[in-house]
Amino acid sequence: MALLGEINLHLRMFLCSNPALKSPVRWLSAVAQPRPRASSEEEEPGASGPGPRPGSEEAVSQTFTNRNPRNLEQMALAVKDRGWATTWPHREFYHRLVFSRTQHHVTAEVFSASGGSSPVLSCSTREWAVKQELGSTHCVAACQAVGEVLARRCAQAGIMRMVYRAVPWTYRSDAVQSFRTAMKEGGVTLSEPRRKYVGT
Repeated sequence: MALLGEINLHLRMFLCSNPALKSPVRWLSAVAQPRPRASSEEEEPGASGPGPRPGSEEAVSQTFTNRNPRNLEQMALAVKDRGWATTWPHREFYHRLVFSRTQHHVTAEVFSASGGSSPVLSCSTREWAVKQELGSTHCVAACQAVGEVLARRCAQAGIMRMVYRAVPWTYRSDAVQSFRTAMKEGGVTLSEPRRKYVGT
């Protein structure tokens, strides 16, 4: 406390030397006043020290502002859009991973349920940084490289759980399996928790 008083004193002396800053000096002197201590009648008998007193600042606010927009999603409390039961791929997800392999390139994209049709994260062998390290842009090694790079980008973005439903007739292929293995080794879980229904 003595250090803060000393800093306040030096700051007031500095501001007083400049005539254009007279109003902030009054503001600083008003702020620097110490808080009045509670009288001895308000203190409980046997209570010693500067601990919190009941009722002083322990009141819980009636309103709550969620400053992390993904907080409910990470606790599996956010609403998932279910869509129709006949739609494929299913729309009940927070983040969905889409893996596609053509004759020339391999692409993996992560879509958000609230993001619309544009991907949140993506990786492809069309990118020069990935392409220059590969001998072929559509082989099994390319699928593994795309999985490793996308897993690193997901970790940097904080998206560690997502839904991945491969096309059934390509699920057992070596390319898809190497991609899934690379994503899992990168720390990404390819499933999401079931939504929790609290207070309904």
